[in-house]
Amino acid sequence: MTSKKQKSQSSSKTPSLATLDMGKKLSNDKYLDRLPQLQEQMRRIQQAYLFSGDTAVIVFEGWDASGKGGTIRRITSVLDPRGFKVWPIAAPRPYYQKRHYLLRFWERLPPRGAISIFDRSWYGRVLVERVEGFADKDEWQRAYQEINDFERTLTDDGTRVLKFFMHITPDEQLERFEKRLLDPMKRWKLSYEDFRNRSRWEDYEAAIEDMLARTSTKSAPWQLIPSNNKKYARIKVMETICDVLGAGIDLSPRPIDERVLAEAKNIFDLEPSLVHSLAGRTE
Repeated sequence: MTSKKQKSQSSSKTPSLATLDMGKKLSNDKYLDRLPQLQEQMRRIQQAYLFSGDTAVIVFEGWDASGKGGTIRRITSVLDPRGFKVWPIAAPRPYYQKRHYLLRFWERLPPRGAISIFDRSWYGRVLVERVEGFADKDEWQRAYQEINDFERTLTDDGTRVLKFFMHITPDEQLERFEKRLLDPMKRWKLSYEDFRNRSRWEDYEAAIEDMLARTSTKSAPWQLIPSNNKKYARIKVMETICDVLGAGIDLSPRPIDERVLAEAKNIFDLEPSLVHSLAGRTE
């Protein structure tokens, strides 16, 4: 079921990029101390979901070079790939271009007990497709309600939906572009479109503000992350995920299957106290 934490976040105050404190930072020492704690919490959440049947969808949107990929890697590096899937979303192939734009996202929703992460998402309809003219005005204006209905269908069915927009300033973006250009291992991330899109920053900013105002709902609110400092952004995202996905869920390790324990007792010399512990008993 949808978490109390998620339900409590109201859309009464419209989120806006202008409200963000872009000077937020986190020291390296604090980052290195907090990161493994949150990663361990993510492992516990994933294990709990596998047994409880809970599902979650995590959406990442943001400017080019805002740190989406790096944040996703820190989240997933400790998870079992059998219980989660990352979907990097690019332009739809011809099969999907001939069908409703939400179809390819319906097909990528998580099964019971799993978590799906979308690196860009259905919000492309009201962002890049709007700004670049790939969707006409009627299509992208209609999409706000279609998206709200889509996400409400998910949350009504018990899926927890988390949506992050990672915001950076134009100067910070340009600095990151230069670093990518000069790093042979990151150069592949840089494209001509990255530079071209900067010339339409104001158009994209207007589209983002409209998206935030019209699709931040009580059951699926937008989380705005000031991301000029990568370490701060990663920790803020992971703390929010752990708060929302862990709310109301028993995160204690599951007791071992009795048949496995019985077989282990036949093979290993187990102390009685250890047997009780493995079985989840307190006596």
